[in-house]
Amino acid sequence: MNEPLAIKLRPNNINEIIGQKHLLGKDRIITNLVKNNKLFSMILYGKPGIGKTTIAIALVKTLNLKYRMLNAVINNKKDFDIVVEEAKLYNGMIVIMDEIHRLNKDKQDLLLPYLESGLIILIGLTTSNPFHKINPAIRSRCQIFELNELETKDIKKAINKAIKTEYLKEIEIDNKSIDFIAELSNGDLRYAYNLLEVAYYSASKHKINLDLIKKINSKPMSFHDKNESGYYDTISAFQKSIRGSDVNASLHYLAKLIEAEDIDIICRRLIVIAYEDIGLANPSIGPKVIAVVNAVERLGLPECRIPLSNIVVEMALSPKSNTAHVALDIAINDVRMGLIGEVPEHIRTNSLNYKYPHNYPNNWVKQQYLPNKLINKKYYVPKENSKYEKSLKDIYENIEKLKSN
Repeated sequence: MNEPLAIKLRPNNINEIIGQKHLLGKDRIITNLVKNNKLFSMILYGKPGIGKTTIAIALVKTLNLKYRMLNAVINNKKDFDIVVEEAKLYNGMIVIMDEIHRLNKDKQDLLLPYLESGLIILIGLTTSNPFHKINPAIRSRCQIFELNELETKDIKKAINKAIKTEYLKEIEIDNKSIDFIAELSNGDLRYAYNLLEVAYYSASKHKINLDLIKKINSKPMSFHDKNESGYYDTISAFQKSIRGSDVNASLHYLAKLIEAEDIDIICRRLIVIAYEDIGLANPSIGPKVIAVVNAVERLGLPECRIPLSNIVVEMALSPKSNTAHVALDIAINDVRMGLIGEVPEHIRTNSLNYKYPHNYPNNWVKQQYLPNKLINKKYYVPKENSKYEKSLKDIYENIEKLKSN
């Protein structure tokens, strides 16, 4: 079988894994699980090419455990039945399941009792946020670990190890080419290996240079060069320029992202900016951004640059307010710190003492909504930088006066 280089180089022991030191470093969680010869059901999530499958396989091989690989989409219920029977035969089995966020109800119902009993230990792999995409019944039976993107130095280390293996015999590659591959990979080790392998077999006498890599990958280096005007720095500068009302800088960074053809990140970032930075100062901007995103998806490049230019100019010159999400973040922090209290009796479900505001003048009646612990807590602090938020501020202050009276 003609396996890709990324699979050939996959470690069989967790000590060989590059990166993810928050989980695999000295005295870290997964390292200590191996040290104590114990494994629990878990979900590993993060971007592609950062080591989810590698960690899962290295874990079971390091502990010398029987395991099976399943895919929540490709494998059918019969495949799951076979694995369950194997687990019964061997008195236990590790199941490594890719795309676990796509596991349907039938397969979940089949697995759940065996997860509960411990006959099957599940290692789920997903690029989606498990707190949003995975069924709570599965999620509650698993520990959840987020994997970080690999750093450029990690990718370089992996490439330097790869070029010394038997799979890339007689390879010649200079440091500039290694650096370039590492930058282009953007934290995705699988991509780096794939690019290295294509370069190896397309090079005369396996001699790889910068020009060859640029011919294989046409995206401009400036977009990926994290030491100068890199990917994340460009995205950060794009948002901060709009937030800072610098329309020219906003258009410059938009141009860079368009040239890199990363339309998806532009659209996602604009939606965030609409609510994080403009918010209540210009509430109509959210629906406008969604309309632009729809237009962009229909048009594609190069025409989609036209609606993007319109919305970015408007957003950069719009009044700004972060009051809503700042207020929520403070409230979330209180909840996380345990500052919650009991819901007041009169606003609980089916309470007979609830006063229905619509039955009162101005649709308002004095009654307590916050728990006793938080009765005088104020999260929202309005600004006056737009007519809309000033009107909210007036309403807010009037209600506060009514409360105090």
